[in-house]
Amino acid sequence: MSRPHHDALFIGLMSGTSLDGVDGVLCRLGADGCWLGVLAHAHRPFPDALRQSLMALQASGPDELHRAALAGNAIAERYAEVVHTLLACTGTPAHAVRAIGAHGQTVRHQPGLHDGVGYTLQLGNGALLAERTGIDVVADLRSRDVAAGGQGAPLVPCFHQHVFGRPDATRAVVNIGGISNLTILRPGEPARGFDCGPGNALMDHWIHHHQGHDYDDRGAWAASGTVLPALLADLLAQPYFALQPPKSTGRDLFHPAWLQERLDALAAVAKPIPADVQATLCEFTAATIADDVQRHAVDAADLLVCGGGAFNDALIGRLKARLPGLAVHSTDAQGLPALQVEAAAFAWLAHRHVHRQAANEPAVTGAAGLRVLGACYPA
Repeated sequence: MSRPHHDALFIGLMSGTSLDGVDGVLCRLGADGCWLGVLAHAHRPFPDALRQSLMALQASGPDELHRAALAGNAIAERYAEVVHTLLACTGTPAHAVRAIGAHGQTVRHQPGLHDGVGYTLQLGNGALLAERTGIDVVADLRSRDVAAGGQGAPLVPCFHQHVFGRPDATRAVVNIGGISNLTILRPGEPARGFDCGPGNALMDHWIHHHQGHDYDDRGAWAASGTVLPALLADLLAQPYFALQPPKSTGRDLFHPAWLQERLDALAAVAKPIPADVQATLCEFTAATIADDVQRHAVDAADLLVCGGGAFNDALIGRLKARLPGLAVHSTDAQGLPALQVEAAAFAWLAHRHVHRQAANEPAVTGAAGLRVLGACYPA
């Protein structure tokens, strides 16, 4: 593949809170980090056994270290499959790729807790991925920010600013994966951002529990139900939503048992219809995002949506209803498809690491200052 000598190829790999698998992109970046675009995108689902193992590792259990190590190896193998697919479909030799930015799979996220530092844990084996691909790997991209007193998340706002920022107006970007996170981009200011709360995670759990599906296709099941006001109010009463940024969250807080506690309280009055619970969970996600936009980005001219939630028609419809007058559309309209944004962000973060450039934003994470993120495993 011929390319200008000052450009470089990077691969970004992302597996998010939804536990649906790995998205990978092969990207071209300029020497100064300017975004030149995605050359290829590949996705590989997680096998059911790996997904179940990762779900179990969200909570304490027997032989955790052993199970986590093997899960990390399995994730690295899946990541390597995606890398080889990207190389094969573009005819790119491994030596032409400068580095891989590999997010890993978050199983615990507890910054600032326990000892005043806390931790964030993304499973994956960077050394094994470098061995399997013959390409330098940049991994563990959140821990340095946590060590500096930050949340370690979200990390994508700086990338959002780089590719989606407008010189003439404020723009908001929401990534709706398992957890949803909001970015606020104002001209001439540092990016702002934080985790809103559950994105698809609870909806995915509920439909899998009742229908065996991995997700609610286009939100059709949610659209068939009726919102339960009492349940919605109970969900929204979670103290996390009243916290001021910087803040981040994950399955450590918003997990099936958390939902079940609220369903049990509701069932003491009347047993809810499953479709109505799904409709309420959809409304819950829309409400938390819309409330944060109205609270923190009331001046936004538009809202870009990325992540799997961009394909949930019921959810997008509820977002539009709660944000009248605000243009809500997919990042596809800006030239970067919704399912490629997070993986592309980690390719960009790998570029920043290779060039020893800071990649966090203290205004977002609360870290003590700018930091170079990640640990490198040379090929």
